[in-house]
Amino acid sequence: MTDRLAAWIQDQVAGSNSRGVVLGLSGGIDSAVVAVLCKKAFPDNVLAALMPCYSPGQDLEDAKAVAGKFSIPVVTVPLDGVYDSLLNVIPETVGSPETRRLAESNLKPRLRMCALYFLANRMHYLVAGTSNRSELSIGYTTKWGDGAVDIIPLGNLLKRQVRELAAFLEIPRSIIDKPPSAGLWEGQTDEGEMGFTYAELDSYLQTGEGRPDVIARIQMRVRASEHKRRPIPVPPF
Repeated sequence: MTDRLAAWIQDQVAGSNSRGVVLGLSGGIDSAVVAVLCKKAFPDNVLAALMPCYSPGQDLEDAKAVAGKFSIPVVTVPLDGVYDSLLNVIPETVGSPETRRLAESNLKPRLRMCALYFLANRMHYLVAGTSNRSELSIGYTTKWGDGAVDIIPLGNLLKRQVRELAAFLEIPRSIIDKPPSAGLWEGQTDEGEMGFTYAELDSYLQTGEGRPDVIARIQMRVRASEHKRRPIPVPPF
């Protein structure tokens, strides 16, 4: 699997007349796996960006640990100040208080997207995304944030399969075992926000079965996020 994915990454880069790959390394399992796959595909033409934005300190340490273990070049792009500056110029009167946290949280991955594409433009690289099939199926991405990428190497792998691949690649066990989180706010976890576990989601995607309440929540997220998986609508005339 690792060799096939690395070869696929090479083919995508060659097909776009690019030179290599840049990705965001967050300290989570998905980005760690993608980073190692990209390193295998392009030993001398890969760059991992560490982009803290009021992020937990442990995430940054985990990202550095992966980069160090696998000799992946990194660049650190602190986004805290940019984030604050943008919030300071947007009037607080726009929108309702109920939407504030979501809007502010989604701003972080959108700023990271801008940084990644700046780096990609400078180096003539492709941007590799770190989403997996489980996340993509329910739209657990930020539109024009972590969902705005050139290639998605893990796009056909369930979260369970990503964990298995991480173990095979010898990603540090502490990263494999820690609760998945997008780091959007203090204490945020993927499963807490989704309302079901990755195990339940993976089981449903594989078999179509599960507890009725879980299936209902999954299907609601699938419907609500359909716009993220479709091309941008244009008038048919």
